[in-house]
Amino acid sequence: MRLVTYSWLVVVLAIACAAIGWLGLAGWMAAVVLLGSVAMHLASTAIGTRMREATDRNLSQHRQRVHRQPKLPAYSLSHLQQRSSLGRLLPIATSIGAACGGLAGTLAFLSLTNSTLAGALLGGISSAVIGGLFGFLVASLLEIIRTTVREAIAAERVETPRIDAPLDPFG
Repeated sequence: MRLVTYSWLVVVLAIACAAIGWLGLAGWMAAVVLLGSVAMHLASTAIGTRMREATDRNLSQHRQRVHRQPKLPAYSLSHLQQRSSLGRLLPIATSIGAACGGLAGTLAFLSLTNSTLAGALLGGISSAVIGGLFGFLVASLLEIIRTTVREAIAAERVETPRIDAPLDPFG
């Protein structure tokens, strides 16, 4: 090995020893896990690139044969596959969540800790943000569930024949 390689090895070992002394064993293990994750990411990228190139070569050999695929019927997108608004109640639910979170956070800071009014207001603002996010998540989840159930019921009504309808033996 060259002298430059040994110098880099000494530098890496010195940094590793300093990291163990500064971060402790848990920090060193976290660094090893991080380096292992980066190495696995690079390895998977190299393997995936090699596999894609091999697949592309195999496909180019078989492209000489023309295969006609049958035309598929037109597919209509469901409501959840389309970009649309989640509804008018979403901003209201977000506002209610933010108000409840902010009020609860401010009151909790004032009554349970020895914080000042400014600290309680700052904590209340943070709680309002979290409450608003929670209100948004709950309202959007409920809207998506409602839309999904409504579409499933509508699809079931269209596809399911009526039981009391007379059967046509010649149809």
